[in-house]
Amino acid sequence: MFTDPISDYLTRIRNASSAGHRVVEVPASNLKKEITKILFDQGYILSYKFEDNSVQGTIKIALKYDKFTKEPVIKKIKRVSTPGLRKYASANELPRVLNGLGIAIISTSHGVMTSKQAKLENAGGEVLCYVY
Repeated sequence: MFTDPISDYLTRIRNASSAGHRVVEVPASNLKKEITKILFDQGYILSYKFEDNSVQGTIKIALKYDKFTKEPVIKKIKRVSTPGLRKYASANELPRVLNGLGIAIISTSHGVMTSKQAKLENAGGEVLCYVY
């Protein structure tokens, strides 16, 4: 049993990209599916596929690499809010990652979204992670 499934999800992506793997499989949950959709929409992963082959199901994520240098697109993926210390931000205090070059993924009452979308919708929430 994991104490922090989101941290496990991010660590699997981080380890697979640093090892140069093309595909990584993670156990599925609704929150992980939403984070995966955001990573795809923002261009950090190549593609994804949800498989409901077991009780929980899995998410297959195809990682994205630079064509010429073969470096992973995700330079850093960092968990911000942990089960032991939750980090919340109001709509005015939403974080900017690398002066807008990265994204912060926020869990709001309107769903999971980037900090830019949350600022447009004037919604605050729990800061899940930073990606750049």
